[in-house]
Amino acid sequence: MNKQQLFDYLESPANEIGLDPIAAHGFLTATVVGKPLPNWLSAFFEGGDSRVPDDVKAALVAWQQELVDTLKAEQPIELPFDASEEAEDFSEDGDLAAWAIGFVDAMYSDENVDWFDDPDTEEEVAMLTLPMVVLSGIDEEMDDMRDDETLAQMANALEDNITELFLLFHTQE
Repeated sequence: MNKQQLFDYLESPANEIGLDPIAAHGFLTATVVGKPLPNWLSAFFEGGDSRVPDDVKAALVAWQQELVDTLKAEQPIELPFDASEEAEDFSEDGDLAAWAIGFVDAMYSDENVDWFDDPDTEEEVAMLTLPMVVLSGIDEEMDDMRDDETLAQMANALEDNITELFLLFHTQE
């Protein structure tokens, strides 16, 4: 299954429990840049991965590896939408929110994997993931930060923050 076939599946009614392609990109990005998430495939399908065709799961694994390879080649992960202020839709139904929801879902999908458990990096992780949390709209306490100018700044910071998270969690100092 190639990536376009995977996207077609993720957008189809057959995908009853997985994410759409934009949210899937956010989810996979988090699994690549953050702490290792051993059961990410199960989390992606909310524990229903046994009901998902093997070729779909294999295509997701391949897509995740593509993201890893991009970062290891010292290239930024390209976001699946235009994050410029002029082009972005900051609504709850927009691609940016869907991507951020996917990212945050992966961040918190396993209670045994805590991105914030190291006192030496906790504050930096919080600052680097703040745009994802705010853009996702899932934390109502942060609604006061959801003005267009702040959201645009956060959207523009995503690619750099993704790379910084990867370096933080996957390189030795």
